[in-house]
Amino acid sequence: MLKIYKTSSVEKKLKKVKKMTADCWIDLIVPTQDEIDKVANRTGVDKELIMKLLDTDELPRVEQEENATLIVIDIPYIEEDNKYKTYPLGIIITNNNYVITVTVKKTTLLNDFKRNRVKDFRTAKKIRFLIQILLKSASSYLKALKEVNNAIEQKEKMLKKSTENKDLIELLETEKTLVYFMTSLKANDAVLEKLAKGIILPLYEGDLDLIEDTIIENKQAIEMAGIYRDILSSITDTYATIISNNLNIAMKFLAAATIVLSIPTMISSFLGMNVSLGPISDISSAFLIVVLLAVIVSLIVAILLKKKNMF
Repeated sequence: MLKIYKTSSVEKKLKKVKKMTADCWIDLIVPTQDEIDKVANRTGVDKELIMKLLDTDELPRVEQEENATLIVIDIPYIEEDNKYKTYPLGIIITNNNYVITVTVKKTTLLNDFKRNRVKDFRTAKKIRFLIQILLKSASSYLKALKEVNNAIEQKEKMLKKSTENKDLIELLETEKTLVYFMTSLKANDAVLEKLAKGIILPLYEGDLDLIEDTIIENKQAIEMAGIYRDILSSITDTYATIISNNLNIAMKFLAAATIVLSIPTMISSFLGMNVSLGPISDISSAFLIVVLLAVIVSLIVAILLKKKNMF
């Protein structure tokens, strides 16, 4: 999908346009080969540079070409199963005043720009636009992390009632999401630090403060992701220990019950042998005496096991 936007010089608002002209924003969302060729021919950007951004495993980095600068960052996406993953977002700033964004999936990250909800946004201010995208990315991580934390709290409440395998598996999936987030945020942080030096791209008045705010938000997201991952790891370990402890208690109870129940069987087996029982064999209530003996011995053993915390 190819869309072209440009800020009106009169109304100072973003509008969708049909032709690619200087100071416009070209938004490529899972572009076709024809769309890539069209953009490359008009802007002079190497089509291979755009093609590389369609790889979902593309790493965050800053890359300078002969006539353009490429910035790649990772941004969070929510999948259909309500699980978060990170995918690359490419921003190309050309020397002939074009800004090109390339995404491998449709994202809501850029919607505020398209709806004129970003303060002091102009497509002609290419460096400012870039930093504003980076700030939006850091903010989107913070928002996603709050949702992940809410999901962790809900799963923790469920685990208090039931410790089924599927609940623990969901926690492990959430922990995997946090690992993705931390990896992407640290890589984005390296990109921000490089841009903040002002060597690769010149920073104009106000840009430095904005990029410092972006770095602070990104580092805050890294810290939050680390805290939530530690909490989640602690919860997982705790409930794994609880499950193991419950199993040990059950096994201990079953072992003690087996010992107690085996006593009547053992006594009846001995007395049921084809041997003389002496005086007891002539008593009419011999059976009741044997049963009473078995019960008494079982109770004594049960009391002893209880003192050993076997019950």
